[in-house]
Amino acid sequence: MAPLPDDCWNAWTPEMLAVRLSGLDATWYVAGGWALDLWLGQKTRDHEDLEFVVRPAEAPLAAAHLDDLTFYTARQGALTEARLDQPIPEDVWQMWGADLAAGCWRVDMMIERGTPTTWAYKRAPEVTVPRSLAVRVGAGGIPILAPHLVLLFKARHCRPKDDADFQRFVPILDAKDRADLRDLLVRLHPDHKWIAAL
Repeated sequence: MAPLPDDCWNAWTPEMLAVRLSGLDATWYVAGGWALDLWLGQKTRDHEDLEFVVRPAEAPLAAAHLDDLTFYTARQGALTEARLDQPIPEDVWQMWGADLAAGCWRVDMMIERGTPTTWAYKRAPEVTVPRSLAVRVGAGGIPILAPHLVLLFKARHCRPKDDADFQRFVPILDAKDRADLRDLLVRLHPDHKWIAAL
């Protein structure tokens, strides 16, 4: 089945996703800009999509809870219908969930290849954090990626919205998260412009 155009987004809110994933026997969490807003407890800007994260073995379980969606792998600029009855290929890091009846994308299901107790950074898998520290609880009891790790992801592309998120959220990070973000940027992006502000 052909995918929808890639600009046809009408994403759910994190609260809508949490209702649909209620009872899911798997670890999941919201990432991206929505995670920052859930950490703060208020919406600070519009969000084009909704990113949530699962481990590979748990992706079929999450998709089964979202059975009104059809999932497509997003890989190398192409969208192809996902085969969730097979192991997730190592080069697949995200799957978009399409509400074909409504003609729009609802979620971006990201794949994280850590362990049940350890979170792993997808762009440098040797960078790990205890899962209990990497995954926090945001507004409404929704699990979220820790804010300093969200900003680490945003550092790579540093789009205007990423710069805005950095300026908005870094001043309210606690001292440990600020220090951890600085250490990670020094390690992974040693010339990054954000380092001086940390």
